[in-house]
Amino acid sequence: MGHKKTKKMVYLALLSAIAIVLHMIEGSIPLPLPPGVKLGLANIISMVVIEMYGAKEMFIVNFFRVMIGSLLSGTFLWNPFYMSCGGVLLSSIVLALIKRWTTLPIVSCSIIAAVFHNIGQIIVISLIISSMAVAPYIFVMLASSIPTGIFVGFVAIEILKRLKKEQFQ
Repeated sequence: MGHKKTKKMVYLALLSAIAIVLHMIEGSIPLPLPPGVKLGLANIISMVVIEMYGAKEMFIVNFFRVMIGSLLSGTFLWNPFYMSCGGVLLSSIVLALIKRWTTLPIVSCSIIAAVFHNIGQIIVISLIISSMAVAPYIFVMLASSIPTGIFVGFVAIEILKRLKKEQFQ
């Protein structure tokens, strides 16, 4: 394996580890938010990775974040794991399509990804309980998507400003 490929793999492993730590920290911080609403701290890394490397690498980092994060938190193959998978998968697909077909700014992409993350979670929980009874809660989740998406987008921008992209290639 060439030096560049090894360097890229090391950086992606480091970014995956940071995303896992953020995922774990966020799960343990009690916030005065409605049930199920989180800041999406690990999604900051997703935004950084898609900007620096691309969609394929973002999918890899998100996969490791969800798998290892759920193993460490003890939720692997439980409802929170499936909800996380649904949210991450749908938001990652939408984010990859947005980055491929538009030139939207990072904050807009982050808001849209947050919206689809929440939609993915509501779809999964509706399938798990075999009922659409939780569907109205989507309005609470979508309302939280805007401020959290803005926060994640601006933090990702600040991180990207401080990183030299050439250094990570």
